[in-house]
Amino acid sequence: MAEGLRAVSSFDTEVPVLLLRLAPGPFPRSALGVVRSLGRAGIEVHAVAASARGPVGRSRYLHRMYARPPGPMALAPLLDLLRDLSEGIGRPAVLLPVDDRGAIAAARLAGRLLGRYLLPAQPAGLPERLADRAQLALLCRELGLPHPATVVPAGAQQATDAAAELGLPLVAKWSRPWLLPPSAGLPGSTLVHTPDDARRLYEQTERAGSALLLQRLLPGGRGTDWFFHGCFTGNGVCLIGGPGRAGRGLPWAGPAAAGRRLPNPTIERAALRLAGHLGYRGLLDLDFRRDAHGRYHLLGVSARPGDRFRLFTDPSSGLDAVRALHLDLTGRTVPRGPDTPGRRFRPGTYRRRTAPPDGTPPPPLPARSSAAPHGMPRGVPPAPTPGAPPRP
Repeated sequence: MAEGLRAVSSFDTEVPVLLLRLAPGPFPRSALGVVRSLGRAGIEVHAVAASARGPVGRSRYLHRMYARPPGPMALAPLLDLLRDLSEGIGRPAVLLPVDDRGAIAAARLAGRLLGRYLLPAQPAGLPERLADRAQLALLCRELGLPHPATVVPAGAQQATDAAAELGLPLVAKWSRPWLLPPSAGLPGSTLVHTPDDARRLYEQTERAGSALLLQRLLPGGRGTDWFFHGCFTGNGVCLIGGPGRAGRGLPWAGPAAAGRRLPNPTIERAALRLAGHLGYRGLLDLDFRRDAHGRYHLLGVSARPGDRFRLFTDPSSGLDAVRALHLDLTGRTVPRGPDTPGRRFRPGTYRRRTAPPDGTPPPPLPARSSAAPHGMPRGVPPAPTPGAPPRP
């Protein structure tokens, strides 16, 4: 029997998984946990991205890496690519996007991928609605969930007025950050310190490709950032998952995905209410921040595996959210395990080559295997580099 699965119904190992990444660059390190979890369960894992670099491409649990053409992909060529990959795999597979672009595109193509891929049955356009920050603000208002005060200015003067109304500094976000063209040089979120900054940012709306949001800044601090991650089946039923408190990363060390699994009935009720209201099915990752009054504001929702999904692994069976999704989509029973609060998770951070504030030089980056060319033949994994580190 596959590793760590003594108490879990046997997987249908005839159904492989294809991980999909449409954002530029290689898979993030957090996707390595997804590959390891499925691979150790005896499930064949394939992956497609614009780059085969990074630890995912070197993992011993990855069956095959495919290169897609670099740059943004329209739906028609993506559909052709997925059909080609399905022919090469030779049998239906679970399609598992690991970024917002992939989740949105997969949902749009779901009807044309029937018979080739297994996807959670969801209301049309749901991943796009959740990833759109303006839509999220409306959804929170609809459900009565706390959300930072948000203004979508309809003109430069409104942007200036909103900055004064919300208070400075404030957070500026583009509603659909996945539409930002690389040439625009605009971050998805940024701090605004003056009304003129808000006005100048609004003037970039056409280049950004989506609406500008101005949002009241909720101060962070120790114990203020929380999350919920889970796998849902129909009617908002959570198969496995729960709330946790996020760790704090050093500002010069890149984003950290550390966290601790802790009970929080308020966050759990909010997550279950959201999923039930939407009829959500599949993986769901939610981020919250607690304000000075003890209210938990929903800041973001993603329809994909979260960085901390391994926090909610059942220690007796090895069941986690991505394994539960495979069981659910292949018609297998998903067992319920005991809750295990207090578990910690601290993966490596995505380090930047910038110096800490004390002036000491940054630590060296770990060695990586050489990048596979974008034009490598489909179905051919990148050749190992002589002297490269062992496969994770």
